[in-house]
Amino acid sequence: MALEITDQNFDQEVKNFKGLVLVDFWAAWCGPCKMQGPIIDQLAEELKDKSEVKISKLNVDEARVKAQEEEVMSIPTLKLFKDGQVVETLVGLQSKESLLELINKHLA
Repeated sequence: MALEITDQNFDQEVKNFKGLVLVDFWAAWCGPCKMQGPIIDQLAEELKDKSEVKISKLNVDEARVKAQEEEVMSIPTLKLFKDGQVVETLVGLQSKESLLELINKHLA
């Protein structure tokens, strides 16, 4: 299961983390987000033993401050942070394979 990110824990879990954090910006009413969610959870399960990688979700309706700070205009938006900085931004539904490829590229 992916880590739930909120306005309160965003800096601690994402900005201050040494390593990679994939954040799925989503909302309950968003159709593509509903398809992306299980993929994110599968990814979290597959990568749970990698201490240098976190897979997380941020509900844009509940964490409006951070969604706005990160300039999320469309959902789903997936951002990959490395040592607290955005290194990749993807908009729209993504496959598990493409996300794994992206993560592995930045782990190398």
